[in-house]
Amino acid sequence: MPPKALFPPRCLTSTSAPLLRRSIWRQPAASVPSSVLTRILHTSRPTPSRNYAIGVAGLLAGGAAVAYTTQKVFEWPDFKNLLPNIEKCEPFPIPHPPTPHHFSHQLVIENDDPSLPMRQRMERFIRGQQLVIISALESLEGAEGQKFYIDSWTRPSHGGGGISCVLQDGKVFEKAGVNISIVNGTLPPAAVKAMRADHKSLPDTLTKEHGHLPFFAAGLSLVLHPNNPMAPTVHLNYRYFETENPDGSVASWWFGGGTDLTPSYLFPEDARHFHGTIKEACDKHDPTYYPTFKKWCDKYFYIPHRQECRGVGGIFFDDLDTKDPEELFSFVRECLKAFLPSYVPIVKKRMNMSFTKEQKEWQQVRRGRYVEFNLVYDRGTQFGLRTPGARIESILMSLPRTAEWRYMHEPKVGSREAVMLEVLKKPVEWV
Repeated sequence: MPPKALFPPRCLTSTSAPLLRRSIWRQPAASVPSSVLTRILHTSRPTPSRNYAIGVAGLLAGGAAVAYTTQKVFEWPDFKNLLPNIEKCEPFPIPHPPTPHHFSHQLVIENDDPSLPMRQRMERFIRGQQLVIISALESLEGAEGQKFYIDSWTRPSHGGGGISCVLQDGKVFEKAGVNISIVNGTLPPAAVKAMRADHKSLPDTLTKEHGHLPFFAAGLSLVLHPNNPMAPTVHLNYRYFETENPDGSVASWWFGGGTDLTPSYLFPEDARHFHGTIKEACDKHDPTYYPTFKKWCDKYFYIPHRQECRGVGGIFFDDLDTKDPEELFSFVRECLKAFLPSYVPIVKKRMNMSFTKEQKEWQQVRRGRYVEFNLVYDRGTQFGLRTPGARIESILMSLPRTAEWRYMHEPKVGSREAVMLEVLKKPVEWV
């Protein structure tokens, strides 16, 4: 189990001054504890360049997070004045400036720039949202509760990397994972063939180099498994994907994603709240989105060999490229930002409810169904496992810490468990 205090005080180096850039996240300062921000700031890999570092206490002063990227905007004296508390601490490695397709372990708080390529804008967005989400989840665990283990990784031989944030054995969450990945490279023929069945926009002709297809993908994925069987599991993923022509230009692109709720015990008001919040986000962009993507979700998260859905649904879409990319990016941003309002009120209501040993056992059985879907049918899992240099720990982050498979298990007729199973076999229109 990861320790609660993962790192020493987080630092930035004075020698990184020419590379500093200020990026503002317009949220109340209290929304993002400095402990969370600075832990992510410390996820850089070692490089030869070192020097004395400057403490970053008070980064959130004035309600704005100060982050840094590899763009020279102002010099060290200007940045120094932004920090209310400055102290020397241990030497800290400075990462080399990234190339356009190279994953940087530096934090970028969302500061959208429409002049940038879409891949860079999506990367900025998901980096900021990862911070917002883990901050909110840690607040549920309480000041003395378990913290996220922050694991920064790269694909040295293939391109890109990511940041996996995982909390285990908490008061509220048995396991919670919030991952981002920004990867590029080439897809082998087997992966391209498997993807083409679901992505008609993939080019028919592959590059001549070993028949592989150059690609770029950026996305945020999360799965939260609460301890209390009355609190539902939730999944979310939003992503942007590109393929490239031999000259490096974009050959095809699309957005995909969605979110869905998986309760062990049914509270209809929770399902209505979850779906209602998502529908509101969808309706701001297209009134046909929610009914279309809700139906798609019910169909996608179906377990054929059990003849039941994984949960009570949500929305799911893929290969979305039918509108202007600016509009679709705005839609994806709206949906991802709707996640916390859709889920946190539910888990707050349920996380301290009483439950029996038998109800905990039913939760374990339902988690077994969750594992079955993810390992047998989920396209994201299959794509990850087929991708060269795949990060297996991050791909399998979605699996619960515990689950059970009981031989010939059937709930009692008329029980709450039977009611839940009936809803999973016949999807409901919640709003």
